[in-house]
Amino acid sequence: MNAPLPRGVLADRDELARRLAQETEGEVLFDVASCGRYATDASIYQAMPIGVFVPRTPHDVAVALQLARELGAPLLPRGGGTSQCGQTTGTALVVDFSKHLRRVLALDAEARRAEVEPGIVLDHLNAQLKRHGLWYPVDVSTSAQATLGGMAGNNSCGSRSIAYGNMVHNVERIAAWMADGRALDFGPLATLGAAEREIAEFVRGLAEAVAPEIDANWPTVMRRVAGYNLDIFRPRSERPYTADGGVNLAHLLVGAEGTLALTRSLTLRLAPLPAHKVLGVVNFARFHTAMDSAQHIVKLGPSAVELVDRTMIELARANPAFRPVIETALIGAPDAILLVEFGGDDRAALLKQLAALVELMADLGLPGSVVEMPQEAAQKALWEVRKAGLNIMMSLKGDGKPVSFIEDCAVPLEHLAEYTDALTAVFAKHGTRGTWYAHASVGTLHVRPILDMRRDGAVKMRAIAEEAAALVRRYRGAYSGEHGDGLCRGEWIRWQFGPRIDDAFRALKQRLDPGNLFNPGKIVDPPKMDDARLFRFPPVYRTIPLTPVLDWSAWNVRNDAVTEATTAPGTGGDDTGGLAKAVEMCNNNGHCRKFDAGTMCPSYRVTRDEQHVTRGRANTLRLALSGQLGDEALDGAAVRAALDLCVSCKGCKRDCPTGVDMARLKVEATAAYKRRHGHTLRDRLIAHLPRYARFASALPWLFNLPESAKQRVPLLARWSERALGFAAARSLPRWRRDTVRHEAAGYGLASAAQALAADKSVLLWVDTFNGHFESENARDAVRVLRAAGYAVHVPGLRGEPLCCGRTYLATGMPERAKASAGALVAALAPFAARGIAIVGLEPSCLLSLRDEALVMGLGDAAAAVAAQALTFEEFLAREARAGRFAPEFEAASRPIKVHGHCHQKAFGAMAPVLEVLGLIPGASPELIESSCCGMAGSFGYEAEHHAVSMQMAELSLLPAVRAAGDAWIVADGASCRHQIADGARREALHVARVLAAHLAPKPGV
Repeated sequence: MNAPLPRGVLADRDELARRLAQETEGEVLFDVASCGRYATDASIYQAMPIGVFVPRTPHDVAVALQLARELGAPLLPRGGGTSQCGQTTGTALVVDFSKHLRRVLALDAEARRAEVEPGIVLDHLNAQLKRHGLWYPVDVSTSAQATLGGMAGNNSCGSRSIAYGNMVHNVERIAAWMADGRALDFGPLATLGAAEREIAEFVRGLAEAVAPEIDANWPTVMRRVAGYNLDIFRPRSERPYTADGGVNLAHLLVGAEGTLALTRSLTLRLAPLPAHKVLGVVNFARFHTAMDSAQHIVKLGPSAVELVDRTMIELARANPAFRPVIETALIGAPDAILLVEFGGDDRAALLKQLAALVELMADLGLPGSVVEMPQEAAQKALWEVRKAGLNIMMSLKGDGKPVSFIEDCAVPLEHLAEYTDALTAVFAKHGTRGTWYAHASVGTLHVRPILDMRRDGAVKMRAIAEEAAALVRRYRGAYSGEHGDGLCRGEWIRWQFGPRIDDAFRALKQRLDPGNLFNPGKIVDPPKMDDARLFRFPPVYRTIPLTPVLDWSAWNVRNDAVTEATTAPGTGGDDTGGLAKAVEMCNNNGHCRKFDAGTMCPSYRVTRDEQHVTRGRANTLRLALSGQLGDEALDGAAVRAALDLCVSCKGCKRDCPTGVDMARLKVEATAAYKRRHGHTLRDRLIAHLPRYARFASALPWLFNLPESAKQRVPLLARWSERALGFAAARSLPRWRRDTVRHEAAGYGLASAAQALAADKSVLLWVDTFNGHFESENARDAVRVLRAAGYAVHVPGLRGEPLCCGRTYLATGMPERAKASAGALVAALAPFAARGIAIVGLEPSCLLSLRDEALVMGLGDAAAAVAAQALTFEEFLAREARAGRFAPEFEAASRPIKVHGHCHQKAFGAMAPVLEVLGLIPGASPELIESSCCGMAGSFGYEAEHHAVSMQMAELSLLPAVRAAGDAWIVADGASCRHQIADGARREALHVARVLAAHLAPKPGV
């Protein structure tokens, strides 16, 4: 998709890789798949690197710089790779600082100063600062994945810049390597050494030479991040860069996009954490009114004023994770809302400011328009929705996507309403529309028109950019107000500042980087924004035709750029049946690199490898499906390696704002790989487990012999590991005779006819694991249900077992999975047709009826069954709310700690778990904040994955279990319980067993 590498670069590439491997401790990644994973950021661009280098130490970076200089290879520093304008894409040696160079080097809490390595993530830094009552206040929306080095390179801003300023206002020093290898220290003028002072004097001379042009052309708004900060010697920003008006040479490197020097460390100015915050959400019937009101609201002294428009509101409502949150902020159906925050140490004063906001809106003719949120929990949840704004926008299916190129123009507040009206008209003129959100407080509104870059998008992008530029000039704003220049706005620097300042920028680049070593083509001599050779999806982009094993037609659609309506499923022209379009939903925003709450992405949290994160996997799949991995396709080694540590947790299905479902995509890749390479004995043992389980449980002593012998004879354990691939260090589930099939006669079950005729009935589908390895879970579930008066029917107690087919999907046998799921659906359909709830105990099995079973071509019956399929707790919570489930429980005598199964989290099924456990008198169940347990079906049993499995568990789950004292440990997943038993030597119980243990005995019993 890109212009080929120059011949000289290709010739030196192997030598560069060889010497990096020989002379450093870092990771050297020069294969095509690794390069492809670093070829993109969150922009529309793609440029294949020469290679990728992941340094372990600062010394590694210095050596890489020396080698790049010797061999003539450009060098591109990279953090989280979340740039929206292509700053971190380029035909260069990409140096990834984010994996290892992420330490806090020094912290002076009293002076409110910290020195950090460039690879540290903002949220990780703030987590360390919190205990000192401090934070770094440049709170960008990508704070969970943005690195401080990248933020400095971009001169990032954040929602609260009206109160705290941009990066340039909060960086005190930068230690950096220059292109010639010297290590210099940039800071206040009075502290500079001789070499640094020489640079300062050169910059001063440049600024003085173009002083008239700076006075005439330099934007005076705070949100100006284009070009280089020559104005350190001739201040033009409405917010001075320094508190004392002095010059700080470090500010020259802020916003330079890695083109002038290579950062070793940054010294940051910290701020006290506000003791309190209050939030007012102002609802507007008209977007124009919201824009016009911003200039009045900022006079109240808020710490943030953020916009969310109607489209964003509706997209948030369509996301199951965001819907309940956004609806708390709405009054009716507003066209836009403004989130107005006040922060400080005096809560009473903040509440007065909130009251002043209510009064102001009434004075402006909008009484009753403010939703007051004085409680910080509600505020935090709403801010998370706002922070996800861009990613929510990108969830639109179809080839047309909101495109970043004019998304952060900044204009003075008094012109904001006129500017947005005029730009909206420009969009309409070109047959598209934009979604508006972000920083109303400083006149920087993010807007992205929907364009199809595979067709006429580039032509429209150019036309819209030119008309938007004219508007920015009319209102004396800044064309680049937050997200930098990169590839999409670099060409506009000369337009913004004029030729003399642009030439001064070039002179500065030549002085500091005479060989054009650092990130060439950014800021100075950039390409045209619409050079199709640089697009990720240029007009020549094609995919390799294939027939997927699952139905992806919901993604195979076209969209309308104005209404955002999509055509019928299957009409998008995708010759992969929609599979490629599902993969392409990943916009590289990097949210999967987060380490905070949520599940996504457990393998990345352990490895910190781009290969093993949702984004990296999606890029690998996209490259394979479009023929960019050479001869390798979906069944190749690169895809196999990228998906190897994917535990199919479905965390990305919920946590990824664009809904990339890597677990379902892995089904396709696994099926393709196994179709080409065949199945192993281990594959077959796992896949057919539900079929042979009833025979194994009839002779448990025989089938348990291998596990018993393994424990007694270590050599046998190692032989078994080599022969079968199951980890010697992992215990295997023990077969038992007292299965549900064997013991069901004593459960007091209802027949199918009795269940269909009863007033209160439920169908309890018992999966293989609960039916054969932990039958007490099913027994106790029946006890609890019968105690509340339900007629309980368990299907499949005779004949072939009823299985969802998940073991077949996991091992690349989709046809067998479809047959198995089809038989299950057929057995459950008569009950679903009568509106009888279908309840399951194992989350992954039950929820497959609401997920994979719907894309296997099983027809309307599958949809009918899915509509009635509920986890055990979902059913009990629903019935309790309706007054139908009210057994008598004894009071809790011990705390209850709950670990959520990944699929429960992915389908929003954890709240009912806590709700149901809360029915026990005196119980206060607490959710263990954890990602995947690491067991993930068969994953944790596999020899090659056992170590990673345990590392995942040790991130948070196992330490929390060990610290839980005598608490009940609750986990609904069979794999989760097994992991807890192996890793913490604690017994974890299904909710059904905890409830049964608290059932009050019946009188006379």
